[in-house]
Amino acid sequence: MAGRIRQSDIEEVKARTNIADIVGDYVSLKSAGVGSMKGLCPFHDERSPSFHVRPQVGFYHCFGCGESGDVYSFLQRMDHVSFTEAVERLAGRAGFELHYEDGQGAAPDHSNRARILAANQAAADFFVEQLAGPGAQVGRDFLGERGFDQIAAERFGIGFAPKSWDSLTNHLRSKGFSTEELTVSGLVSAGDRGVYDRFRGRLIWPIRDITGQTIGFGARKLLEDDKGPKYLNTPETPVYHKAQVLYGLDLAKRDISRSHQVVVVEGYTDVMACHLAGVTTAVATCGTSFGVDHIKVLRRVLGDDSRVGEVIFTFDPDAAGEKAAVRAFGEEQRFAAQTYVAVPPEGLDPCDLRLKRGDDAVRRLVDSKKPMFEFMIRQLLGQYNLDTVEGRVAALRATAPVVSDIRDPALRPGYTHQLSRMLGVDLAEVTRAVRTAQSRSRTPDAAPQGRSGDRNPEPQPEPPFSIVELPTDPTTRLERDGLMAMLQHPDVIGADLMTRAAQTTFTNQSLAIVRDGVAANADHASAADWISRVVADVPEPLANLVKQLAVAPLPERTEGDVRRYVRDIAVALVDRDLLRQKADLLGRLQRTDAANREIYVAVQRELVRVETERRSLREE
Repeated sequence: MAGRIRQSDIEEVKARTNIADIVGDYVSLKSAGVGSMKGLCPFHDERSPSFHVRPQVGFYHCFGCGESGDVYSFLQRMDHVSFTEAVERLAGRAGFELHYEDGQGAAPDHSNRARILAANQAAADFFVEQLAGPGAQVGRDFLGERGFDQIAAERFGIGFAPKSWDSLTNHLRSKGFSTEELTVSGLVSAGDRGVYDRFRGRLIWPIRDITGQTIGFGARKLLEDDKGPKYLNTPETPVYHKAQVLYGLDLAKRDISRSHQVVVVEGYTDVMACHLAGVTTAVATCGTSFGVDHIKVLRRVLGDDSRVGEVIFTFDPDAAGEKAAVRAFGEEQRFAAQTYVAVPPEGLDPCDLRLKRGDDAVRRLVDSKKPMFEFMIRQLLGQYNLDTVEGRVAALRATAPVVSDIRDPALRPGYTHQLSRMLGVDLAEVTRAVRTAQSRSRTPDAAPQGRSGDRNPEPQPEPPFSIVELPTDPTTRLERDGLMAMLQHPDVIGADLMTRAAQTTFTNQSLAIVRDGVAANADHASAADWISRVVADVPEPLANLVKQLAVAPLPERTEGDVRRYVRDIAVALVDRDLLRQKADLLGRLQRTDAANREIYVAVQRELVRVETERRSLREE
């Protein structure tokens, strides 16, 4: 096994990596000013974005939960990898060869997670190769019957698992993977006769995470003598957690972020049909119901901090589809985006709809979406006999909470009127029922949550010390802004001016301690770990303040404005300090007896020096 990665390599990989590109694979980022990006925090639920990324300093910080760090810590938190794995992954992405302290070159991946991912990719390549073989005709026929040609198969990486006991096992062993690694990855199973391929005689879909890495597989039964389930997925592994995975998200994420729309379908072939028909925001769950973890993933990709987004569910008009709709509706309030339901005609799923009526029919299906609330009201009313008084009363009791839960208060009166007409019940009676239900429910502006269980919002962590808690007087604002400029743009300010600004007197004690951390590390201002050095040098209670100052947006909008601004702020700090020195010297001069010529002249010389330095500052 290789030794520790050289520190110089760790810094070089970080310098070659744009943290916004890495974070952008998980979170939809928007501009928050020059050199600053923001989005919904991936580490806690929130409605308004408080997660800031500063590519220039390679740092992120959430003003909501306090999470912060560099690109390595971000990958460690998001993908549950070790520090070494994070460095190795980014090095591979950047095409940089790592060196280890024992003198070896880049070692083969030796971590559990890295080996699982490597095994999955090798298996995906093997399955794709097998799809072209003579034994995979049944798989090619299946695809063809559903309107998918070779180009479509290649686009989605579809493969075929041969009907063999251990062909994949032997292939991967020849690639250097151990039986233990293959077992942990879920590619093989163990029985009385030893290990054997988990997927046999099946069509294979690679399941990828949001970054495009293959983390598992979905396999469709094709042969009559296959006694297994219709779809067989990879079991839970260190890299595959089905409750957090959405099939197709790696392909759809950019269009989802750009259009603020996501279409949730029910199967792999439905995702394929939608994408091929032009609905490139389609995703599907992988062998599990749509749940809270899926919502968290989608909200980050959607940039779900306003009501402009759309989440469109497609459900089959059968009992199973109805149950899926009820489950989705139970979590609907977790979205800030508007939620809709699109029901395919004649019970056709998107794949069959495309096959029978063409691509345009799939696009029309999405366009024909109905608001989730309207869909649920109609579903509930269908369960009651509205021809009887008892049925209408029961239906009103069931549907009034649905109307009361509508987030947009402007929509509630319209739905109240519509419910009154659908029930044939007096409007005043329906209005009273909705108000009663609303008083029993959570307030409209409460934090997102499901409808089931306790309606009290989950307790949020205590807010960390924040720059918003600093005094707002002009003196403190200048000191705060000066530190932001020094932390974020030390290269623009320059070494000499940085050193002078970091040695000025601060009145706010907390900011003065941060200033000391900046001054102590000024020689490393160009290093990749510049912010981390300052954080490490200040007392723990103030570490979070440093992180916030390092990412807080500057007020200027253009690159040229920022360059002028940060230098002007640093100059203002030094000039303020010089002005204070001048005032002290003038007072000393007034107190000095003119007869004491030596001291009097010395003070005058110091005054000239201060004034000369002030003039030179203004001329720079």
